[in-house]
Amino acid sequence: MEKTIYIDDKPVLLKSTAATPLRYKAQFKKDYFGELLKLSKLFQGKEGKEFDLLNISFEDLNFLDFEVFYNFIWVLAKTANPSIPEPMTWLDGFDSMPIAEVFPEVTELLHGSIESKKK
Repeated sequence: MEKTIYIDDKPVLLKSTAATPLRYKAQFKKDYFGELLKLSKLFQGKEGKEFDLLNISFEDLNFLDFEVFYNFIWVLAKTANPSIPEPMTWLDGFDSMPIAEVFPEVTELLHGSIESKKK
């Protein structure tokens, strides 16, 4: 699954494949699905609601690690374009990373990486 989003007014192609979780582990030494499950705690009981940082409670902060947001965005971009540099260098190419705007765009790709195609 592929999707183009805009970060800091720059188009960024994101892609999720079967290799994305392995690429994540190779780069960050953390389990992709484990990190995704921790992050999903933020959305538990909020079906149909868009991700909004303003709606995060103090309890939710136990599950929130902004580094994970950046890591997921980077690995999806790296899957789409293997020539992008390491995360810190890549992120330095943007003046800002508006997580509240960008992450809702990314969740579709993350969700697609764990959902079954069978009906």
